[in-house]
Amino acid sequence: MKIKRQEHGKQGAFFIEENDEWIAEMTYVREGMRKIVINHTAVSKSLKGKGVGKALVDAAVKYARGKNLLIKPVCAFAKKVLESSEDYEDVLTR
Repeated sequence: MKIKRQEHGKQGAFFIEENDEWIAEMTYVREGMRKIVINHTAVSKSLKGKGVGKALVDAAVKYARGKNLLIKPVCAFAKKVLESSEDYEDVLTR
């Protein structure tokens, strides 16, 4: 499954699409020039337990690293993933 990203103004999302419908999404809002705030993650029932939520977080981390951004997770799921490993410390902000 391919994770896509779209951004309009200050709001953006990483998502997986099937038949023109989002079946998994993680949304964010830009805060200033160097920070994105992850505010929501949702995965359809058909994808639950398959690591899709973590893959969305990993896509955001890869994007943040490539753009020299920091991530502030307010979504409980993203916060849990990002705070559970030292691998994300370079992009994590509180």
